[in-house]
Amino acid sequence: MTTSATPETSSRHHLPRRLALPDFPWDSLTPYRERAAQHPDGVVDLAVGTPVDPTPEIARNALFSAANAPGYPTAVGAPVVRAAITEWMERRRGVAGLGDDEVIPTIGSKESVALLPLHLGVHPGDLVLHPRAAYPTYDVGARLVGATPVPVDTDADPATWGIAEDAPVAVVWLNSPGNPDGHVLSVEQMARIVAWARARGAVVISDECYAELGWEAPWDTQPIPSLLDPRVGGAEGRSGLLALYSLSKQSNLAGYRAAFLAGDARLVGAVTEVRKHTGMLMPTPVQAALVAALGDEAHMEVQKEVYRERREVLVEATAAAGLVNDPASVAGLYLWLRGPATMSAYELVGAFAELGIVVAPGDFYGEAGAGRVRMSLTDTDERVAAAAARLRSPEAAALFAG
Repeated sequence: MTTSATPETSSRHHLPRRLALPDFPWDSLTPYRERAAQHPDGVVDLAVGTPVDPTPEIARNALFSAANAPGYPTAVGAPVVRAAITEWMERRRGVAGLGDDEVIPTIGSKESVALLPLHLGVHPGDLVLHPRAAYPTYDVGARLVGATPVPVDTDADPATWGIAEDAPVAVVWLNSPGNPDGHVLSVEQMARIVAWARARGAVVISDECYAELGWEAPWDTQPIPSLLDPRVGGAEGRSGLLALYSLSKQSNLAGYRAAFLAGDARLVGAVTEVRKHTGMLMPTPVQAALVAALGDEAHMEVQKEVYRERREVLVEATAAAGLVNDPASVAGLYLWLRGPATMSAYELVGAFAELGIVVAPGDFYGEAGAGRVRMSLTDTDERVAAAAARLRSPEAAALFAG
């Protein structure tokens, strides 16, 4: 006999109360996935962006070696973890001099995106600004604390954002390289945004998890700049600034949930305090894997070349079908494609599904995504080649003719 609430009794319960969250966007792809699965040569899933290539052996070995871990890990991570993070940030991101109190490991970066407004004390009524074409979790994190998410054009001068001088801006989110659009923010643009935010007492947080995936000049040969680059913060240094990074993409560790945040010690301390109270602890074996992966650049370069080759194949094939990648999409894990002006994002998704290919509609990422789709680089070489062959076909040309 069940003891769960029945329709007759559930009205007497106060909980659960539905939070002010949007519908989970991926659920709307179900009919398109079903249609794509009917393709005689099988589906090619280029929607979600989950890594499919093997986890590096160096990380797997480190995880196994640390598997005998009966005690609780610390919220701040082992000293060797913090040292690995600070060394990597200097070596790969040009951010020198980070102290132990300026870094902390996190259980993936999505939890930080969703929960940092809570951890930092953002209040109901505060404004949380985020890129106008954006991963939905920036919006969700604001809603969870009763704040108001506001999309803005982070490529533009913040003076054009239309935010009143006295508006209660608490957080400005940046995402460079951007998901879904692959845009990269220059040092000068980030410095402009930081100055604008500091004048209003707002914190700036940058999600930089695709920073090792630069494809077009100048980012094919130069490091993509971090928010914590000393040229960005100027005389005030890292004050009011946080950067997030994840090993999910560069090291195929999405299943490990291995990431970190770095920046202003005062902000990191506030986050750490909440994490201690709530038991948000990166497991000891994962900490070991993170250290091993950060210390080995060879596997990262191999994976980058895999993505580079897949990207070149897909850029050529989508162009052959009449689709146009955003010219400013120069980095990251996705193509940001537009079709004929007469086709909506979901019509484009439907056309791809007829070819057995699943992509994400731009509408998932805000109004700026209208008429676009996001295509990931994360299926196997064989499946990417299959998608490319289908996109070069006369059928594809007809489907995308508008």
